[in-house]
Amino acid sequence: MLRSKVGYSTNPESFATGLETAKKATKDLSNAKIGFLYTSEKNDIKAVIKGLRTITNIPIIGCTSSGCIMVEDGIIASENGFAGMLALDDKNLTVGVACHEAGKDARAIGRKVAIEAVESAKTTRAPAYFYMVASPKEEEEYLMGIQDVIGRVPMFGGSAADDNVSGNWKVICNDKIITDGVAVAFFYTDNEIVTTYTGAYRETNNIGLITEVKDSRTLVSIDGISALRKYSNWINISPSNLKGSKLLEASTTRPLGIKDPLGNLMVVRHPMFANDMGTKTTSDDTITLGNKVVPGTAIIQLEATVDELINSVGETLKETRKQLYTDAAAYILIHCGGRKLAIGERINEVYQQIVKEAKGVPFITAFTFGEYGYDEHSANICGGLMLSFTAFGKK
Repeated sequence: MLRSKVGYSTNPESFATGLETAKKATKDLSNAKIGFLYTSEKNDIKAVIKGLRTITNIPIIGCTSSGCIMVEDGIIASENGFAGMLALDDKNLTVGVACHEAGKDARAIGRKVAIEAVESAKTTRAPAYFYMVASPKEEEEYLMGIQDVIGRVPMFGGSAADDNVSGNWKVICNDKIITDGVAVAFFYTDNEIVTTYTGAYRETNNIGLITEVKDSRTLVSIDGISALRKYSNWINISPSNLKGSKLLEASTTRPLGIKDPLGNLMVVRHPMFANDMGTKTTSDDTITLGNKVVPGTAIIQLEATVDELINSVGETLKETRKQLYTDAAAYILIHCGGRKLAIGERINEVYQQIVKEAKGVPFITAFTFGEYGYDEHSANICGGLMLSFTAFGKK
């Protein structure tokens, strides 16, 4: 029988933050096997972990969360930082954790991490499920390397985030803190684990063919027209009003998306930055995206109101709960930090929806700069502006 507990702290002293978080998260748990740890970029994360290690030696995995986290008791945020951890306890659960800093070959690093996670679990088998966290850069390549080793095992997770897209994010793996790299947790269990992965945006009739891409994440042209010009025409905003980081905010309620081959999953591609190349060619205005795209595929302009972004949280958690045949024991809720920025001061409405649909089951919500998952028979994939909500069944 799987049990879970959540601990958190906003103590201004990071060591005490870790100690208080761990004490609450492991109280009454005798077989805790892993802790999902999320902190603020403002914390001294080394000190947080030292404080945590005075209470427990369980494997730890997680990252920095943008602005806050959410737990049953409320929205946890502070000018001095915060930490929160959800611990899982089950004598029949085995977890293997591993991580690696970024290098020249991200796919090879993914393979190395997968092998080390299997060895950490003291087995030679592929896991039943896995969690991945990485810096916002080479997530797709890490994922391919992991799957080279274990095959297409279902996954969930998200990319580390900070408060201002300044690159101050961190990946946390046991006692290691990584600015650029990847970490995984492999789950060996007969218990149910299910994920709902969605952006919950509506499709528009604005559809084009990707005709040129640079370095996998720079969208150069759509239908042979510069990407920014095409996109600005779709959303009826002048390119001059989308230059630079202005695009990030404007596109949160009007992003782009690509469909998986079966049509079950719309994977969101967040336009992050508009690049003015200063030339008069079809590719003078490009768009930096949060994730990979390839030429010769269709891209669709999506849309959602702020009301719809808020309401989709409760609907997605309800859908996740309904996938279980047994009762839920814990929820790991990965919510895009960009969506949170668009929701703004109404973020408490998101919290209220989660509490309503969690129905007393422990949960932790982290705000990330990339989300990972799958839907029905789709492949594992990485996206942005999405929700990756995972439920762990009691048995």
